[in-house]
Amino acid sequence: MTTALITGITGMVGSHLAEMFLSEHPDINVVGVKRWRSNTANIDAIKSQIKLVDCDLMDASGCFNLIKSTRPDLIFHLAAQTYVADSWKNPQSTFSQNVLMQLNLFEAIRFCQMDPVIQIAGSSEQYGKVEPDELPITEDNQFRPLSPYAVSKVTQDLLAYQYFQSYKLRVIRTRAFNHEGPRRGEVFVTSAFARQIAEIEAGLKEPVMYVGNLDASRDWSDVRDVVRAYWLAVNKCTPGEAYVISSGSSRTVRNMLDTLLSQTKEKIEVRTDPARLRPSDVLLLKGDSSKFRELTGWAPRIEFEQTMLDLLNWWRAQLSTHSNIKQPATST
Repeated sequence: MTTALITGITGMVGSHLAEMFLSEHPDINVVGVKRWRSNTANIDAIKSQIKLVDCDLMDASGCFNLIKSTRPDLIFHLAAQTYVADSWKNPQSTFSQNVLMQLNLFEAIRFCQMDPVIQIAGSSEQYGKVEPDELPITEDNQFRPLSPYAVSKVTQDLLAYQYFQSYKLRVIRTRAFNHEGPRRGEVFVTSAFARQIAEIEAGLKEPVMYVGNLDASRDWSDVRDVVRAYWLAVNKCTPGEAYVISSGSSRTVRNMLDTLLSQTKEKIEVRTDPARLRPSDVLLLKGDSSKFRELTGWAPRIEFEQTMLDLLNWWRAQLSTHSNIKQPATST
């Protein structure tokens, strides 16, 4: 039986990836990596169907024991500090965590003399400052990172390339553009907006939406489409290569907010909150995933409006579960 090791399994992406394996690939033995203090709410429903291993990837000896004991055939390296805004507040920890975790993982694989296929989850943030005439973004666009988080992801990407060249580790570098859906952390803009709407519907806050920069453009996909892409990547992509994963369409944060607001009956005022503005922001993101699509046959299946509705309904359910407040009927 093939063993798939998922780092960061308790996060949005990791939990959806594990669920996809259980529902669509029951022949895969799923092993999830978490820290002992991790919140497991996202995987509580499937805990009995997977194997969980406590390991801090910042600990080199722990990584060695992890790889030695689980002997994975596939590794999906999703664990990271992924919040861009937090990287401005904690640049040292963002960089050290994201780079050292991957370095320890690579060294453990090397010293255990194993040969798994390894998917490294990169980000569209790596491209950073993109001029309008450079769109859409392909694998060949120049990196101009605009945040400490983005610099850490560029480093992960290049480190993966180096270990492929130096040690022939079978690394697949994916650069997924923004992906959203149920379980998205509340610090991210889509989820922050959805939560505020759900709180307003539940009578927990005044009907005012606090926002940052609404003019930035993003290329959004559904997380369930992206985890399907990750599975295709380890099966059909070429080790050492990089692949953009994106919807191929771009919309502003304002458009995303309007989509969410159209899914509620509440009348909500929108106000700018200066605290939500960043020192510098990526303004233009639109990906060209034709390289990946031609090789794998992948294409998004879930419409953006459905993704936003599912995220909003998830927050409605979260508030209902934790506060026992009856939620209003879903607006479609």
